[in-house]
Amino acid sequence: MIFQTIVIIIYTAALLLIFLYALAQLNLLFNYISAQKKCDDCSKFDLTNLDEIPYVTIQLPVYNEMYVMERLLNNIAEIDYPKNKLEIQVLDDSTDETVETTRQQIDTLKAAGLDIKHITRVDRIGFKAGALKEGLEVAKGEFVAIFDSDFLPKKDWLKRTIPYFKDKSIGVVQTRWGHINRNYSILTKIQAFALDAHFTLEQVGRNSKGHFINFNGTAGVWRKACIIDAGNWEGDTLTEDLDLSYRAQLKNWKFKYLEDVETPAELPVVISAARSQQFRWNKGGAENFRKMMWKVLKNQNTSAKTKAHGLLHLLNSTMFLNILIVAVLSIPMLYIKNEYAHLRPYFYVMSSFVVSTIIFFICYWIMYKRIYGSGIKNFIGYIGMFFVFFSIAMGFSLHNSIAVLEGHLGKKSEFIRTPKFNINTLKDSWKNNKYIKKTVSVHVIFEGLLMAYFGFGMYSAFIVGDQGGDFGLFPFHLMLFVGFGYVFIKSLTSKV
Repeated sequence: MIFQTIVIIIYTAALLLIFLYALAQLNLLFNYISAQKKCDDCSKFDLTNLDEIPYVTIQLPVYNEMYVMERLLNNIAEIDYPKNKLEIQVLDDSTDETVETTRQQIDTLKAAGLDIKHITRVDRIGFKAGALKEGLEVAKGEFVAIFDSDFLPKKDWLKRTIPYFKDKSIGVVQTRWGHINRNYSILTKIQAFALDAHFTLEQVGRNSKGHFINFNGTAGVWRKACIIDAGNWEGDTLTEDLDLSYRAQLKNWKFKYLEDVETPAELPVVISAARSQQFRWNKGGAENFRKMMWKVLKNQNTSAKTKAHGLLHLLNSTMFLNILIVAVLSIPMLYIKNEYAHLRPYFYVMSSFVVSTIIFFICYWIMYKRIYGSGIKNFIGYIGMFFVFFSIAMGFSLHNSIAVLEGHLGKKSEFIRTPKFNINTLKDSWKNNKYIKKTVSVHVIFEGLLMAYFGFGMYSAFIVGDQGGDFGLFPFHLMLFVGFGYVFIKSLTSKV
């Protein structure tokens, strides 16, 4: 009975944490719905007045970006902003032939009248954070816009973001990510689905009530004075953007999120690239919880509600660990339920936690409806997308849980870049991309074993109990079987 008691306690704790997170998401949904979409009373720079136009530096941190570098520079060269008030820094940490091809293209853009500089380093100390910090030391701009290599801001991007900085308390203006290859594959569709929820529900829901949000590492602008005041870029976590965001907001800098300004970008199209990106984001989130938890709790200028949302925000990635715990223990719980009749009341209570899934379903529908519109057809499409997304997200739970545990335990690792492809149609080829990871992680073997384990969970539904089976957890185990199966098979075959 000791084993059963331990299983029940751990299972219940994980379910309660998921439920708490779901309630926080529901609160963000209410915030999102009630948020004022317009800012008519905001004081803004008048960019038609030459005296009010501030100097801006655009930073482009890049590392071995053979397939997108030309597209990036050509796009940035089209930004509509006075050339005498604009500087572009290409922060190039590349170690391959792109250093030379990038230099040649920069020379061409210089000859066309752009103030563009090619900044290289001997080594990658601090990785992206180190490159941004080094560029900042010589940046001319009062404001610093940052774009990763796969982002394609529109011509009027600066004119739609810089005016908000007339409010001297604003340290960051962040824009919403778009997805140029959203419909490329199931993998890109589920990534877009998850990111859309973050960039609508979460960012607006938090920002509208003054809670902490994060600069997303790209497609945003910093006030240079804010970066310096917050302690500058630091490379001790894998998500330097989240780290600096919290340090800035703890010093009372305000962040402005613009849902209506979309910055298109490319989603990873190969599962190995998505895995490396997911690992970095989830481990970095855990690292920042470890780094920022007490600073948030002790901050006297922050309300209790903002602190609660901040801690749950920093614990976002830890939800994967709770999901994995609930998933793995759900099969022993199925047998415990049918072996110990006196525990039936407990299981009736636990079944009510399906409300967490209902909350997520409602929250994601509001996001989906905003992008695709309402109507029966779109709602049916949403139902399918929701269950595909949840299945595959759970399939990533082992991989992401390992990242989370490493982050919480303080294990350090390198900043692994996400390879870019410059792909947006099924006709394009990606197999010859030189940056694709060729080796298969040992984690994939365990994902295959978990696929089999949840297959056994489905089989168990038919054999437990005396009343012809217990199918309450069958849909859950089916989703887990599909999710782990997808991740396992795609990781082995390296297909999109």
